[in-house]
Amino acid sequence: MTEVHATAIIGDGAQLGEGVEVGPYCVIGKNVKIGDGTQLMSHVVMDGHTTIGSGCKVSPFACLGGATQDLKYKGDVTFVEIGDNTTIRENVTINSGTNEGEVTRVGSGCLLMAYSHVAHACRLGDEVIMANCATLAGDVHVDDQAILGGLCAVHQFTRIGRMCIVGGCTKVSQDCPPFMMIDGNPAATRGLNSIGLKRRGVNEKARKLLKEAYRFLYRKNLSTSQALAVMKERLERCEEIDDLMKFIEKSERGIVK
Repeated sequence: MTEVHATAIIGDGAQLGEGVEVGPYCVIGKNVKIGDGTQLMSHVVMDGHTTIGSGCKVSPFACLGGATQDLKYKGDVTFVEIGDNTTIRENVTINSGTNEGEVTRVGSGCLLMAYSHVAHACRLGDEVIMANCATLAGDVHVDDQAILGGLCAVHQFTRIGRMCIVGGCTKVSQDCPPFMMIDGNPAATRGLNSIGLKRRGVNEKARKLLKEAYRFLYRKNLSTSQALAVMKERLERCEEIDDLMKFIEKSERGIVK
């Protein structure tokens, strides 16, 4: 049964699924859709064309679906989409897109800790973790199971690869390759995310191949293009190696070295 506190304000047209809980002083806009069993604790603002999935938990003072902070915004209809079973903690902000039809998307099973910020047109995969005050500028893409440390700042149009971990207070202005540890100001690749790979069930053979790939990229005094050519020639292929090479090939900003 859906429960809405007497002090909450729900816009005409808002859609609330079964078992939704809307706590005190929440404000829900008319174009908002909330999935089954999602809980808004209190003082949550959801506005714009925003959809949140089932089983999510949203803590006080989170603001979801607010207008982009991009000065190019001219009032077009834009969107925010949030997946299932995602936890959004206190004072998190997720902004809508800038251009007509543009979507800011957060996947399923994510954890966005207090004060983290997701700007216009960002795309977050599933099981992404953003620690306290981690900040994404516009059009950042974060792949599945990546972790962003507290107070890190990510430049617009940058990509964060799968199972990559970015250290706290890191300044990211280039693409962070999947499976790596990134840290510092300016950011640098410190090694393979070995512990994260084990925790995510990546098999030993793939981890050894990724370790070899890391050596070619960062320890052989090769340019990125030279290292990529050597990897293609010498390394046995697996899903993780393919993902790493595809990521590097598609990089427009260059990868963190």
